[in-house]
Amino acid sequence: MTVIAVVDYDMGNLHSVCKGLEKAGGNPKITSCSQDLAQADAIVLPGVGAFDPAVQHLRARNLEQPIKDAIASGKPFLGICLGLQILFESSSEGTQPGLGIIRGKVRRFRPEPNLTIPHTGWNQLQLSQPKNILWEHLPIEPWVYFVHSYYVDPIDAQIRSATVTHGNQTVTAAIAKDNLMAVQFHPEKSSNVGLQILSNFVSQVREKVFA
Repeated sequence: MTVIAVVDYDMGNLHSVCKGLEKAGGNPKITSCSQDLAQADAIVLPGVGAFDPAVQHLRARNLEQPIKDAIASGKPFLGICLGLQILFESSSEGTQPGLGIIRGKVRRFRPEPNLTIPHTGWNQLQLSQPKNILWEHLPIEPWVYFVHSYYVDPIDAQIRSATVTHGNQTVTAAIAKDNLMAVQFHPEKSSNVGLQILSNFVSQVREKVFA
């Protein structure tokens, strides 16, 4: 049976993420142990809250290098919400350096007349990597659920897997590069579309393990 390690660093909505993975046919294991990350078949890094406490908590648990090692090994990896943002080099939300796995910065939405910040609720994705495994069996412009005031701005535009438009600003909603995938929205709160995304990730894990 494949094991998906869900990283516990006191910043994640672990219960709902695990429930979503279980519904998608996965076998999640909540852990803050580096050995578990090394032994797992895949890793999910959830996150809710602020950038600086998130990276501080990860480093206090000595999880930064194990996460980097797991990604470098080719293990399937899925970041969710704050778990996407902390993969980047820095954030305008704080002063701590991010993990620096992805080059770029996390930025705040620009104020606009009648623009609500945070960006909260359902919105449609525009898929810039339509053949990415996460988007299999989805509508052309799927609706997913967001809660965020900041968005990632990768230096390499080729890793953008999807974008979303809030007000007059079109920003990165998901990234994908080889085995690393991460999304700004919450698949575990995105109804059937989100369940399909998690199922696609679980399927990728199984294909890699049993290839």
